[in-house]
Amino acid sequence: MKPDFVLLAADPTLFVVAIAAVVLFFFIAAVVTMAYGNLWLRAYMSNARVSLLSLIGMTFRQVNATTIVNAKIMAMQAGVGSDPRNNITTARLEAHYLANGDVPIVVQALVAAHRAGMDQDFDRAAAIDLAGRDVLDAVRTSVYPKVIDCPDSRRSTTGTLSAIAKDGIQLNVKARVTVRTNLAQLIGGATEDTVIARVGEGIVSAIGSSETHKHVLEHPDRISKAVLARGLDAQTAFEIVSIDIAHITVGENIGARLQADQAEADTRVARARAEQRRAEAIAREQEMRAKVADNRAHVVLAEAEVPIAMAEAFRAGNFLGNSKG
Repeated sequence: MKPDFVLLAADPTLFVVAIAAVVLFFFIAAVVTMAYGNLWLRAYMSNARVSLLSLIGMTFRQVNATTIVNAKIMAMQAGVGSDPRNNITTARLEAHYLANGDVPIVVQALVAAHRAGMDQDFDRAAAIDLAGRDVLDAVRTSVYPKVIDCPDSRRSTTGTLSAIAKDGIQLNVKARVTVRTNLAQLIGGATEDTVIARVGEGIVSAIGSSETHKHVLEHPDRISKAVLARGLDAQTAFEIVSIDIAHITVGENIGARLQADQAEADTRVARARAEQRRAEAIAREQEMRAKVADNRAHVVLAEAEVPIAMAEAFRAGNFLGNSKG
């Protein structure tokens, strides 16, 4: 060390460069410690294991390091990160972040699924999130089924479904559908609107196949069972747990009104046909009168020709000759 010190003392420029390098090193170390020391220490104490180089690289990759570290700490503390099926690494969290995914929501969904004992992994949760679905709400709905109205009160003006039994009586029905999320079909599966539409169609069809409206009023559970047995949740993102008839009222007698309208229409048709026949009869009568007048004219013409013929006979002498003979 003594020769080096002598060399530095002999060359002031080299000494200044060395001092500057040491100062720069400690300055950089101080900046890194101030910027990332807290995050690194939190990750280290939480067994998240995020290196300083990874934290520095996140800055250059325009990744929010705080979001990634907090998500990984959450996963490790909940026991999700240590599950080999998930394999939640810093690189995978960064990749999902760079794909415009919601990293905290995905990790929260994994934690909720893990607490509920559901089979859910990071790849599926990330895919659901990137598909535009709320993966956390999907997991919660899968654990705690939710109830939706049929028809949707936000879009229906009357708030009920109108169906007509075979006896012509209208029934106004409101149903409550209990569904849970089917995570396996959440990507590409039909939405809640499809479930509501299918249930409404099934209720209308079931009521329409009933002989009388009294059967529906006496046993509304038959409608629910008939609709539920059709498997209306096929190819949807939900699994129908139950369908309950919440409200049912009797409406108008549509059958009687239709019969009355039909009778009135038949009456109008009969009147039109009678009027047509009367007009034809009047026209026929006028035609016959015209023919009678025409025949009378022919008779008058014939009668006018008789004197002329007699006069010609007199002139020719035929009339007198025939009378002498």
